[in-house]
Amino acid sequence: MCAGGSAEPPAAGRATRYLRGIGQLARRYDAFVLDQWGVLHDGTTPYPGAINCLEQLHARGKRVVILSNSGKPGEANAEFIAGMGFDRALFEAVVSAGDDARDALRTGRDAFHRKLGSRAFVLARDSDLDLCSWFGVQRADEVEHADFLLVLSIDSPRQSLAGWEPVLRRALGLGLPMLCANPDFARTGAHGTLFEAPGLIARRYAELGGEVGLHGKPDPGIYQACLRRFACARSRVVAIGDSIDHDVLGARNAGLASVLIASGVHRDELGIAAGEPPDAGRCEQLFARAGVTPDYVASLFRW
Repeated sequence: MCAGGSAEPPAAGRATRYLRGIGQLARRYDAFVLDQWGVLHDGTTPYPGAINCLEQLHARGKRVVILSNSGKPGEANAEFIAGMGFDRALFEAVVSAGDDARDALRTGRDAFHRKLGSRAFVLARDSDLDLCSWFGVQRADEVEHADFLLVLSIDSPRQSLAGWEPVLRRALGLGLPMLCANPDFARTGAHGTLFEAPGLIARRYAELGGEVGLHGKPDPGIYQACLRRFACARSRVVAIGDSIDHDVLGARNAGLASVLIASGVHRDELGIAAGEPPDAGRCEQLFARAGVTPDYVASLFRW
């Protein structure tokens, strides 16, 4: 029997289940779709118990794919995770929002992507600017020379939404569309610090009246790249993440059960320290604000 027993998903109208650990799900699910930031690591260090939890899943023959809203290639994310001590054998692949955006750009997936053009003004940290060649577009040095805006990352706190505001307004005046390859609103850092994430830029541009195309969670389409790797029914797949707006909503949109990791981006909102069990009442307030409820809640991704 798995550590902690099994956990059945809540029926319609039933309360969210609060887990002691992910081991309680081992009997119920055969495949796991995992977020990385806020679940596995804080950008520099694995969270306590995260490597062991993956090892326990692997030992029981569970299938694991990491689904990230990173604007970088999935393989680059896999190397990044492995560099923190996660054995590559513990997960099958990393699927990224960047992968999906690149595919849409290169194939002209729909009318929006076909009209974007070949010159992009990139909003990203300096180290990510060279990703233009991977996306198959030229980088414009000025907004006035661009066909569209490409949003990949924010080097917070050096870069910020407020700092990009003048650029957004110039682009809006030119009627430039925006492609955002990382729709997250926040990312976690060491000691629970929260930083702005690129999704805030996309949301602001839409508020100003700009046309925005988003890739990544919560769009259900990106989950297909994960599900194609699993030879099991959708009812045997669970998605685990720390964002109610992206991971939990995305799982619901894709028809999957979900686990919210409470010690991630909502840690301050829930008023907890890392690893501390959240208060159900405060969780319910979060769910009501977002208009979506996870099937399960766990404090950390630990067995």
